[in-house]
Amino acid sequence: MDQGPPTYEKIQEFERNLPQHNLDLPYPEGKTGRYVKFSNQIKYLGWNNVFNEILMNTYLAYKSKRAYVFIDYFWKPEYYFWPEDRRVVWPLRTPLNAIISGPTAGGPWDEGDDAPRSVHEDYYELACPKEERRIINTRDVKPPVEWEQGDVQFRTWLKVLEEAPERCIEIEPAPREEDGYAQTFDLWLWGSDRVLSLWEEFSKSPVSKLLATSPLVRSAVDRNEYLFFPSGPRPPYPVSRDPYDHMLAMHVRRGDYKDACVGLATWNSTFYSWNLLPELPDHFIPPPGGKWGENTPENTEKYMEHCLPTFDMIVQKVRDSRRDYVNAAPRGTRRILDVLYLLTNEESEWLDLLKTELRKDGWHVIRTSKDLELDQEQTDVNMAVDMDIARKAAVFIGNGWSSFTSNIVHRRLVDGKEPISIRFY
Repeated sequence: MDQGPPTYEKIQEFERNLPQHNLDLPYPEGKTGRYVKFSNQIKYLGWNNVFNEILMNTYLAYKSKRAYVFIDYFWKPEYYFWPEDRRVVWPLRTPLNAIISGPTAGGPWDEGDDAPRSVHEDYYELACPKEERRIINTRDVKPPVEWEQGDVQFRTWLKVLEEAPERCIEIEPAPREEDGYAQTFDLWLWGSDRVLSLWEEFSKSPVSKLLATSPLVRSAVDRNEYLFFPSGPRPPYPVSRDPYDHMLAMHVRRGDYKDACVGLATWNSTFYSWNLLPELPDHFIPPPGGKWGENTPENTEKYMEHCLPTFDMIVQKVRDSRRDYVNAAPRGTRRILDVLYLLTNEESEWLDLLKTELRKDGWHVIRTSKDLELDQEQTDVNMAVDMDIARKAAVFIGNGWSSFTSNIVHRRLVDGKEPISIRFY
């Protein structure tokens, strides 16, 4: 830990040597290929706000038969794990292939798919000299459709990219005074049910299907799997050898989230993105009486119950989710949940008290994010490690307003997990 942030020299070398980084390749790659770089893509924000955007940008590039230009993840300084005196580079960044794998990060498409592969922005500088780029400002496309359904926005941008004769397209943001969220698919879309019109095609697309856990994250998950094997008495029933088959993972965000929850109440916010899917069992409808930028004390209290639930509410949600999942087992089968994993930033006595109370319900193993043993590089991507454990778990309880939760929901549903296995407070 005292070594400071990793340099990622080997992963950077891997990205430089991706086979598509070759100007001599035939069309639709190489020096005659078609590319799109989203320079309006958000930076310096939490990983999961970035993550859902880059996946949709990749899908837009894929449908337009252009190579998506991927970039490193740029950290918001407040979220960066490493203390200021150990930060050896600026800006603070992590290679995309340290966090995810798949076509978004330059991985291959399926055999027979003629879509060009994603390329790193350094290669884009070679393949697309500045004099060959067409710059499209979001102000020229976005305003007429920014409050339309997600599929309408997507088709509008797709038409622009398909019909543009130029090989190299770069999307740049309008000034902040014109558009405070100048992304192609922005916060106002992700935070509303208008994004749901994209779910059917996006979830079945190769961008979603081929999205994978990075080798680095996978190594951290594998390294810590032993923590989830039962430590109590042998259960009097058959249990899968895979601990994730009988795990309930729960996102318990505390501390800094209180102000965020108050803000969500103030703006009468709905759940975030894929957390709004109607097939999921838990929903939240903003109660009447509030308005844009203002809410009643009673309504704010209802928001806080779901966004920052009390100790007793958390315990009850675990009990209810466990019962409902077990009861939903197909006829003739039996489901067991006896491993509990808490994805949390909490470190106080409160967490110890919560674990003590939950053990009374017969959980053989209770672990938290703090129990994981991670090396220097794994520590840098610890958010993705937690997400992958939650993806694999039999049941996941998340926060409906969280982009972290929403991206886990996306992976779980694409993996084929049942809606009853996905719950919100």
